[in-house]
Amino acid sequence: MDLLNTLVDKGLRRETPTRAEALAVLATGDDDLLDVVAAAGKVRRRWFGRRVKLNYLVNLKSGLCPEDCSYCSQRLGSKAEVLTYTWLKPGQAAAAAEAGVAGGAKRVCLVASGRGPTGRDVERVADTIAAIKERDTDVEICVCLGLLSEGQAARLREAGAHAYNHNLNTAEAVYGDICTTHGFADRVDTVQRARAEGLSACSGLIAGMGETDQDLVDVVFALRELDVDSVPVNFLIPFTGTPMAGEWALTPQRCLRILAMVRFVCPDIEVRVAGGREIHLRTLQPLALHIANAIFLGDYLTSEGQAGKADLDMITDAGFEVEERDAATLPEHRRDPVAAGDRVLDGDGDGDGDGDGDGDGDGDGPVRETAGSARADLVAVRRRGAGTDLPPNA
Repeated sequence: MDLLNTLVDKGLRRETPTRAEALAVLATGDDDLLDVVAAAGKVRRRWFGRRVKLNYLVNLKSGLCPEDCSYCSQRLGSKAEVLTYTWLKPGQAAAAAEAGVAGGAKRVCLVASGRGPTGRDVERVADTIAAIKERDTDVEICVCLGLLSEGQAARLREAGAHAYNHNLNTAEAVYGDICTTHGFADRVDTVQRARAEGLSACSGLIAGMGETDQDLVDVVFALRELDVDSVPVNFLIPFTGTPMAGEWALTPQRCLRILAMVRFVCPDIEVRVAGGREIHLRTLQPLALHIANAIFLGDYLTSEGQAGKADLDMITDAGFEVEERDAATLPEHRRDPVAAGDRVLDGDGDGDGDGDGDGDGDGDGPVRETAGSARADLVAVRRRGAGTDLPPNA
């Protein structure tokens, strides 16, 4: 297929595809799916080999968020029966992190619900980072606390954080459809603030919220233009008790096409298969490893993932290997400086997608799942790990 040959060539040169080309990936039919995966796999292997980086989530504060993000089980007014608790003590969080590291995780992601941290919250997290580093000095720490204020990213970096996560989630044009308590620009500002103050920028998206192909392409190009270092690709977990409980728009094939599009637009960036992979990719999860170079190990914030042992077996059985501690995740040209803002993209690489962008993306695209085929039985609310008396699923 000429399209795939072109995208592979561009990916190997770190050249940005046009928006029309990205849309065309999403419009490919199921007969071409394995060809799409194979093409994205060539780009993935060029920059990341067969390594899979393991990340592990620790939910420092769960539920009771004042924001109204429609997809979130922790949102204002959520009826989802998820765990709710206030800040974990540093020792509790460190013990949870240790379980993930023991399972092979290279990065621990510290997450807290809320609009954004207070100065006291940042100091709590600094104490938690210190407790984790006391047990393991080499583990990477990524922090996700919501919208940042002046100086907070620098303080987190000083405390030992390596990265900051704040997802854009969806395209700017439709952001107001999923949240009214803050805007797309607020999220962009936080990503830019974290990067400018020396933290590696981690920002991604959620697919399956009723967005169009154009919306998906727009958010991925926005991430490319922000020059983030890692892109977590989440697939909506439609929790009962949230406004999006009935959104079952994804198929395994659709998820793979989305991942491939992200890889082509972000060839040398860490692409992580994140929340919802077990629910929506199901038995096709191993194919995602040919596109993405990172996953979350075990459970998510408020939903159970598959057992960590199953994740490790899947990686081995698919012919991949867990990324070692001393291996650099990013290609050399992206490593130093991580957040200096002077990185030069090869080829076209300016993120302007100078194609005409007029593809409509309907092609032979995904079949929308009906309520009868929705797999709500796969949505398991998290009942273990930090904040409970049960061990985490690592």
